[in-house]
Amino acid sequence: MRSAGLERPAWGRGRRAFLGGAAAALALAPFGRLWARASECRSLDLVHAHTGESLSCEYFRAGGYHLPTLDKVNHFLRDFRTGDVHPIDPRLLDILYAVRCTSGCDAPFQVVSGYRSPHTNALLRRFSRGVAEHSLHMEGRAIDVRIDGFPTGQLHTIGLSLRRGGVGYYPASDFVHLDTGRVRFW
Repeated sequence: MRSAGLERPAWGRGRRAFLGGAAAALALAPFGRLWARASECRSLDLVHAHTGESLSCEYFRAGGYHLPTLDKVNHFLRDFRTGDVHPIDPRLLDILYAVRCTSGCDAPFQVVSGYRSPHTNALLRRFSRGVAEHSLHMEGRAIDVRIDGFPTGQLHTIGLSLRRGGVGYYPASDFVHLDTGRVRFW
């Protein structure tokens, strides 16, 4: 039994209850964000710089990736030199979507390079030191893009700020490389 002088004040019990409730709310916050993202739709507009083809697609809806649309993306980002098609990492599309949202620009991405077959990658390596021997392009995990009318240097800065993978800046060729590898830049 406590003496009257050691009795915990009423505000102390309320404060502890409040803090316990706040801790529970914080613990559930990630689930709230996941729930909000589950209904999110993500779309992209792409134009291929070499083939002239364009693709407008909603690749994510109702909490998941839309597989028939991902098949269209795989075909669109094929190795245009050989015609080889390879699965594209959907996280790469999410990076493009985040870049688009961050930039506030609705113009389509101009795709310079998507998937590259090992044959094409080896060919390009003969002519450029900027092509990696084990390029993530060969795994469908990299893309080179620009946006007409949007500064490529600013596109580079946005890519860096996302911290979602590799970001390369090629000002002379006017494109930015984005990939789903480890966070790095050049």
